[in-house]
Amino acid sequence: MSDAAPHDVPVIERMMDILGALEQRGTGLTISELTSALALPRTTIYRILNTLQRHEVVRRDASGAYHLGRRLLSLAAHVATQASEIDLAAICQPHLDRLALELGESVKVSVLSQEGILVLAAATGRREYALSVAPGQHVPIHAGAASKLLLAYMDAPALNLWLSRPLSAYTAKTITDPKRLRSEVVRIKRQGWAQDSGENAPGVQAFAAPIFTRGGEMVAALSIPFLSGTDAARMEEIRLATIGAAQAISGDMPG
Repeated sequence: MSDAAPHDVPVIERMMDILGALEQRGTGLTISELTSALALPRTTIYRILNTLQRHEVVRRDASGAYHLGRRLLSLAAHVATQASEIDLAAICQPHLDRLALELGESVKVSVLSQEGILVLAAATGRREYALSVAPGQHVPIHAGAASKLLLAYMDAPALNLWLSRPLSAYTAKTITDPKRLRSEVVRIKRQGWAQDSGENAPGVQAFAAPIFTRGGEMVAALSIPFLSGTDAARMEEIRLATIGAAQAISGDMPG
């Protein structure tokens, strides 16, 4: 447990001790394990975990072990990086809300994370059959329009590292051959946008376009998922809306 300073709040100190312990154990910890590791009363740990779980800051798996929760991802999305001090989610959100309202489809912005692709910001469309999206979701690095787009703008060492890892198949259309995927991302970068034809989930397609800083650095991918079977004219409308929104966000990025 951390040493308490004179003006610290004890329950917050204990909460941070619990979160710190969960951070260090990727496989999760049970209440008994946390009690032993932190030397705190079982009832105290239970009450804190119960509150954190209600707010999705932690989650409990089927075996009873607790893990860090998805709410932390959405909170982290609003933390500016030291290099740029850009709150990307705040810049994107008005554009996403407006596009979801006008187009009726759900819209999301994704960035690279250590685990693959993280949905940083999202807006849910009101059109019938609009797909559900939410910040904090993780998606595979190689399957989907936003994923392939982010791969396409990686530098060579990073791309080689990701392509050296096993590429799982999520549908019959998932590209799992590194050589074929490499060719695909070269094509995507050349054309400036990406398409998912059902590679991440059956019956779901998407278009994605890049978001750039004023300095020309690609920092995120805006994508719009939609159901397979959408007619060609509507697909083209979605593609153009995707590209237009990504360009608008890029134009709002600070210099």
